Amino acid sequence: MEFVLNEYVQLRFDGDLDAEGPTVLTSWVWPVVVSGGREWRESDRGYADALRSLAPGTVLSTAEGTGVGIRVTFDTGVVVIHPTIDEVQVEIAMLHGFADQAWDVWRPGEESFEDVV
Repeated sequence: MEFVLNEYVQLRFDGDLDAEGPTVLTSWVWPVVVSGGREWRESDRGYADALRSLAPGTVLSTAEGTGVGIRVTFDTGVVVIHPTIDEVQVEIAMLHGFADQAWDVWRPGEESFEDVV
């Protein structure tokens, strides 16, 4: 996990042995963390600790869709990226690091964020 000057958060995932490096999910909005029986938002005291508590977790499932955004469920908690339009600068998130060097970018009004307008 990496926080970069309050600009974005990166989650790095090991496990794709065919990839050149780790798979990285970059979020330009602060994700919600569900951990310890509650939701943590960036403005909450203890948010960074809640986010860090997910590592080193194992990904159990992922989901993406309109009304859901991006949801990554770990054995240690959940990360949800589903901002309001006021939280978005230009892009919401980017996923890259696959063996074929493919990447995907999510923007408001597109794909899984059709409801963020």
